[in-house]
Amino acid sequence: MSKYVPDISTKRWVIISPQRLDRMPKKHVHAMCPFCAGQEKHTPAEVLRFGKGEPNQEGWIVRVTPNKFPITDIHEVIIHSPHHDNDIENLPLAQARMIFHAYRQRYNLYKKHGQVLIFANHGEHAGASLDHPHSQIVVLPSQINIDVVVKEPIQNVIIRNTFFNVYCPDFSQWPYEVWVAPKKEGRVFGDITDEEISDLTEIVQQTIKKLRRVHDTKGISKMPFSYNYYIYPKENWYLRIIPRFIHRAGFELGTGLSVNTIDPQDVAEILKNIHH
Repeated sequence: MSKYVPDISTKRWVIISPQRLDRMPKKHVHAMCPFCAGQEKHTPAEVLRFGKGEPNQEGWIVRVTPNKFPITDIHEVIIHSPHHDNDIENLPLAQARMIFHAYRQRYNLYKKHGQVLIFANHGEHAGASLDHPHSQIVVLPSQINIDVVVKEPIQNVIIRNTFFNVYCPDFSQWPYEVWVAPKKEGRVFGDITDEEISDLTEIVQQTIKKLRRVHDTKGISKMPFSYNYYIYPKENWYLRIIPRFIHRAGFELGTGLSVNTIDPQDVAEILKNIHH
C-alpha cells in the first residue's frame, strides 16, 4: 500500500511507495521482455485488450494490465503494441487510436475513484524502466493536491485541425515542449469523442515526429531521443509533450524555478517548418 505524506507548511504531498523499489531491471532481451507477445504470463492478468485471441494470450494489439509495481493503489499499464520497438508515433494510425480509446475507457472507469492521471515515459532518460513502448494510468485520492499547471493560453500555434490546437505556450518550462488542447473547453478527457480521438492521435504522432527530427538534426542533446507526455486529469484538459533534451540541475531543484534555453516563439516557428 502507498502512503501519502503532506508537507507541514504547504499543500504539497509526497507518496511513499516502497513496492516501486522492486521494479524490473531496465534492460531485457526481447524474448524476456514481459510486455512482448508470448510473454503474457509475466504480467498481472489483463483488464482490457484490443485485438483477437483469448485473455492473457497472444493476438492482442493494445493491452492493459495492472502495474506489477504500483505507485498508487490503482495503477495500470497500457502496452502500446505486441512489438518491442515501435512507439506511438510510429504505429499505424488505427493502432495508435486504440491507445487513446483505452485511455478514455480507463479514465471513465476510474474518474469517480479520484484524480486519473494518464502519462507516458519514452526512453530511460524520461523515466522508463522498460524499453517496450507503454504508458500508465494512476488514480490519486481527490483530496491530494497535485502540482500540475492548468491549461495555458493558446500562443505560438504550430498546428490546427478540426478539434485541436497544437502550440508552445509562453509559459514553457522545458525546451521544445508542446501542448495539445481541444478547442471545445469545459470538459474532462473522458468526454472525448471518437472523431476527436482520431484527430488527437494524428497530431500527437505528427508532433512527436517533429520533435524527433529536432533531436536528430539540431544537436541539442547527446542522449537518445526521450520524451514524456501526460493528460491533465481535471476540467479543461490538455495533453503536454515534454522532450527530454536537458537535465534538471541544482538551481531548478533548489528553487522550483525552471530555466528554458529557447524561446517558445522560436520553437513554434522551427516546428512549423518541419515537414514529413
